[in-house]
Amino acid sequence: MITQIYEIQTPQEAEEMIALGVDHIGTVVTNADFWRQETIHETLRTVNRSGAKSSLILLFDDVERISSALDYYRPDIIHFCQSVIDDPAGWEAACGKMISLQATVKERFPQIAVIRSIPIPPAGCRMPVPMMTFARYFEPMSDFFLTDTYLMGNDGMGDANQPVNGYIGITGITCDWQMATQLVEESQIPVILAGGLSPDNVYDGIAVVRPAGVDSCTRTNACDDRGDSIRFRKDPEKVSRFISETRRALARLK
Repeated sequence: MITQIYEIQTPQEAEEMIALGVDHIGTVVTNADFWRQETIHETLRTVNRSGAKSSLILLFDDVERISSALDYYRPDIIHFCQSVIDDPAGWEAACGKMISLQATVKERFPQIAVIRSIPIPPAGCRMPVPMMTFARYFEPMSDFFLTDTYLMGNDGMGDANQPVNGYIGITGITCDWQMATQLVEESQIPVILAGGLSPDNVYDGIAVVRPAGVDSCTRTNACDDRGDSIRFRKDPEKVSRFISETRRALARLK
């Protein structure tokens, strides 16, 4: 059972997460113009020296810039989480563009695994495109799927409702676990369950969905005085409980 925690941006926090037992340490580069960041570079080196796996999200789509960043950072995994549903060119054209990008990355960096986020709405909402349609498109060019919550607006569209426009993730809201279970059962590649996972619900999520791994970001972050999640700052106690609950669930499955 893989445990993956985002967003770890410093070597010191990476060491802390590794000591707690996190398997995949996730890091994010947020700015296409300033993608070369020495602190993040050293964070990935720290992870790789430890024997854990580094997972990197690049919040830009230019293939040459992505290639330069991958050559610089050399992560174990690249994680693509672009939303393709509401692309003005149409979701099929957007899928084709992203599949071409993933194919180029796999050709240039065959040693780097690929995670592809699959959008799943909260329970009770319908996707404008069937979830498995996306999965079948991306499966040949991906090594893992990761479920993540896709927020639907009243108009049935979603991009403007995401915390980071054009990308899915960091909503802190649980996705539909029945749809996630379908993805696990029908996918030909391992599925990591994400979307609003916390120390309080990861045990139940594993019991219901039975994924290959679990991922948390927002619900294992530190909080400010108002109780709001602080991006890029983890709460070690929450992460420790998340790991403990994951192991407890795994022991039950065995």
